[in-house]
Amino acid sequence: MDKLLALKMFVETVDVKGFSAAARQLGVATSSVTRMIDALEAELGTVLLNRSTRQVTISDAGAAYYLRARKILDDLAEADATVMDSQDEPSGPLRVSMPTAFGRRVIAPHLARFMARHPRLELDITLTDTVVDLFADRVDVSIRLGTPAAMDGVVCRPVGQFRRRVVASAHYLADHGQPQIPQDLAGHDCLRFNFGNPQQAWTFIADSGEVRVPVRGRFKSNNAEVLRELVLAGSGVALLPDWLVGQDIESGQLLELFAHLPAHPDNAKGHVSALFLPNHRGSRRVNAFIALIHEILGPLPG
Repeated sequence: MDKLLALKMFVETVDVKGFSAAARQLGVATSSVTRMIDALEAELGTVLLNRSTRQVTISDAGAAYYLRARKILDDLAEADATVMDSQDEPSGPLRVSMPTAFGRRVIAPHLARFMARHPRLELDITLTDTVVDLFADRVDVSIRLGTPAAMDGVVCRPVGQFRRRVVASAHYLADHGQPQIPQDLAGHDCLRFNFGNPQQAWTFIADSGEVRVPVRGRFKSNNAEVLRELVLAGSGVALLPDWLVGQDIESGQLLELFAHLPAHPDNAKGHVSALFLPNHRGSRRVNAFIALIHEILGPLPG
């Protein structure tokens, strides 16, 4: 039995929760996967996966074995990548996670240039607004917006900043009046990003200090592009990043309110951070991608 192949098939089956799905991922027949795992269980003398007509579940012994097998495969992949990464030119696989709208609008237009610059890199981009587990999701670097919560064993490096703008359409303001000071937002329908907290406030930075304004409204979403569509349609006032609504302001489709007052939602300042595991500190692959983010966003202030 090819033990390494058996481990790969077992881990893949657990990850995708089925023999057929694992076979598709690995490009082999389903029967090959089941035979290999049967042989692995026979060699170990224990059941790793519980089979039924409807699903495959992992046994207690299988769960413990999975963690060890997964670490072996990840360490082997990292060893391969480290050798390739030790060369002058960044090379090998690079798995990146970033927020959906930011990735599509800000980063995607530069990826072809990045790939041409580094022809030996194999880039795998995942766009998601969910915070990923770098180890469990096998991500080399995660680009996050806002202020990431501190995580043990994760390096967080600032790579850029952006500003948020309070915006509304001329149609909405004509119907509901234009707020003159931030506190006037209490009487407006505020379109809010869903950070998971039921109560939300927008904080404005004035000469006298911070002004915290509780906001409410009938709509919230975890996707900034959806909020942009709603504010363009005249459904309310929104606090959105300049990289998303800058062109709308320039074209006159949206009007900026309180332009002289920087603003941000609670605990979500305009930071862009790169998160990676400590063993990637010297990675040419990771550092090349971080350099791209710096290039796109410009130097950090100060």
